[in-house]
Amino acid sequence: MRGTPKLALTRPPTQTGIGMTSLRTRERMLTRLRDQGIKDEVVLSAISAIPRHIFVDEALSIRAYEDVSLPIGFGQTISQPYIVARMSEVLRNGKPLQKVLEVGTGCGFQTAVLSKLAKEVYSVERIRPLVMKARGHLRELKCINVRLGHSDGAMGLPEHAPFDGIIVTAAASHIPQDLLDQLAVGGRLVIPVGVDEQILVLVERRTEADYRQTKLEPVKFVPLLGGVS
Repeated sequence: MRGTPKLALTRPPTQTGIGMTSLRTRERMLTRLRDQGIKDEVVLSAISAIPRHIFVDEALSIRAYEDVSLPIGFGQTISQPYIVARMSEVLRNGKPLQKVLEVGTGCGFQTAVLSKLAKEVYSVERIRPLVMKARGHLRELKCINVRLGHSDGAMGLPEHAPFDGIIVTAAASHIPQDLLDQLAVGGRLVIPVGVDEQILVLVERRTEADYRQTKLEPVKFVPLLGGVS
């Protein structure tokens, strides 16, 4: 039986202390992203505004602005900056986003970037300790337009659908029908698909019954798993 996940609005913290990294370090990251083909300056500005180092363990913070994925515990990772930028750019498609669903909150970095790009962000994560960790980060950054849920992400959030953007941060063996159903007409779904070999796929919903799929590029993500823990 499918239950309705409880969602909680992230609230501003009573105090902040996100620390700082050198401007030069972040500028190098942005230069690298531009060199890798990221052109959307709104996306680049959003990534620049989010301190990636607070989303990883202190021992790994020195590598936070390198173009690598890093472990966040529970067999999960924070995606490399290029992938976050690329998926965000494809999702946005040069237009403002209204309501977005993220499947796989993880540590909350992609969520925080989306909070700069969309009016409303709903994000679901199946691993409860990661939900709690992400909630802390997002409160610290005052991302008050984000709602987090602890649920099986492949089910989406039908009670809040339709979404004009859906982004999935784990690789599915196939594209879940529930997510396709919850995509608004004119909306975009960005999802890695595959098991041994994974491809980033863009799905555009043209009409109620017409979807167009475009294969973008090879990627490597942790698998999208069902259930909650």
